This record gives sequence, C-alpha cells and structure tokens, in this order.
Amino acid sequence: MCPTNQRRVRDRRGRGMRGPAFLPGELAVGGVPARQRPYERFDAIALGVMRELWDRFPEALAAIQLGVEEVPMLPQEWSPEAVPLASFAKAHGSEPARVILLRKPIEHRARNRDDLEALIFTVLVEQVAEVLGIEPEEVHPDYQDRD
Repeated sequence: MCPTNQRRVRDRRGRGMRGPAFLPGELAVGGVPARQRPYERFDAIALGVMRELWDRFPEALAAIQLGVEEVPMLPQEWSPEAVPLASFAKAHGSEPARVILLRKPIEHRARNRDDLEALIFTVLVEQVAEVLGIEPEEVHPDYQDRD
C-alpha cells in the first residue's frame, strides 16, 4: 500500500520513466508543430502556397482571400462523374472574392503528404490562373499540367 502523498512509479523493464512524446510548448525542435490535426496541416500547406502566389501577384490578388471548406455543396443537377476540388466566389457586396479549396475531396485523392502538397499547389495555381485569365505556367514556373 502506498501513502497518499507518494505516487507509485511504474518502471516495468528498468528503462526509466516514459517522457513526453513531444516537447512542451507549441513548437517542437526546428519550429515544426509537435501535433497537427489533419485540417491544420491542410490549412498550413494551402496558406503557404497562397502566400507565395500573393507575393508573385500582389496587386492582382490583393483583394482575394483563401477559404477552405470541408465538402462541396453540390447542386441537384450535379453529375457524379466529377467532384470539384475548388471554386471561386466573386466579390459580393461587402464580401471579398475568395478562392475556396474543398478539403475532403483533395485529401481523398492524396496518398501521402507529398501528394497532398502537390495537389493543393496544382489546384491553387489553376484557380489563380483562371481568376487572372492567364495560363497556369505563367502563375508559377513549377506548375506542370497533370492531364
């Protein structure tokens, strides 16, 4: 029996006490977030790509915001052959124009983090190209048509 002011120490195999899985605080070593939920990882990737595009076209994209939705709101006449990955909402009244990424359809197509980053990059470059009325290759030199 253990006195109430002492804690039992469990060290089954003599390797010492278990430590925390992540370093304390918001960021782990190297500034990498210790724990990221899937939506946080998606948002961070998308924001990083969009910041680069905002830097490339500061005047043209100044009034355009980035949005992320979980799933698309599909109309009744939707054809099941294609699920949208993004959309563009024009400015309306006090609402600014927005490029909207659809997180679940994009994540569903990505096998791993590299695929996710590449797909978000491709979708954003294509959306910005359509908004600006130019070819995706002109938006970013790393763009490669994946058709």
